[in-house]
Amino acid sequence: AMDGAPPPPSPSGLSAYVAVSQLLGLTLLGTTGAWLGRYRGGVAWHSPLQFNAHPLCMVLGMVFLQGDALLVYRVFRHEAKRSTKALHALLHGLALVIALVGIIAVFESHRAKGIPDMYSLHSWCGMATFVLYLLQVRAGKPLAPPAGKGLCSTCDIPVSPQWFLGCGFFLFPGASFSLRGWYKPQHIFFGITLFILSITSCLLGITEMLLFNISDSYSHFVPEGILANTLGVLLVAFGLVVGYVLTREEWKRPPLAEELALSMDFKTLTEGESPGGGS
Repeated sequence: AMDGAPPPPSPSGLSAYVAVSQLLGLTLLGTTGAWLGRYRGGVAWHSPLQFNAHPLCMVLGMVFLQGDALLVYRVFRHEAKRSTKALHALLHGLALVIALVGIIAVFESHRAKGIPDMYSLHSWCGMATFVLYLLQVRAGKPLAPPAGKGLCSTCDIPVSPQWFLGCGFFLFPGASFSLRGWYKPQHIFFGITLFILSITSCLLGITEMLLFNISDSYSHFVPEGILANTLGVLLVAFGLVVGYVLTREEWKRPPLAEELALSMDFKTLTEGESPGGGS
């Protein structure tokens, strides 16, 4: 496109699905706040209500902000890629910090009330998801790239940090072209997987809270149970819409002309090859 020309329009349907995702995201945040405020007494730190910061932070950080971080490359299709990368990393960073606050809240609340930690399926899945948000772990053999892809294929590489590796490979210069090419599909796959695990953990947490607090009346369709179930449906709907946007091949961010040129120059500098394949 010529300089000064307006950017091409977004693909048909993309804007509508993104708008629906944001409407669902804001609605699930409002529903979480309504549930905690109307039926659980609200949120306050260093008080019996400290626990309520946990579900609020996890829905905000590990679901809403993480989902928006995944959508960045679909929404900002014609912006400079470095700016898009920075926003992607910023949203993930905010999600991480907010989720950490939520984890601190539940541990401190359990300690104050004498409740044991890490005994439920929700706590196991939730903690595993949070840890995997930082660490991309592969059981068994270490996660190593194929031979000739910039790292030794036989080296013992125990752990690959998902968030930090993502920043290192894509946000900052210096990583080799082939190493970025190897890591990108894994980064995308584990990003979507962790988003799904986050929603699953929230659903388990909602069920656990309901059974812990209103087990005697839950089966009678009491208003709190209906509201919490609605929150669960909203979480699933948000995940489905975000997942649909991410998996539509024609909605992927197209590389800009200058990015293609820079990629070829970067490959030449880091791999010692010319764009035509010569040395």
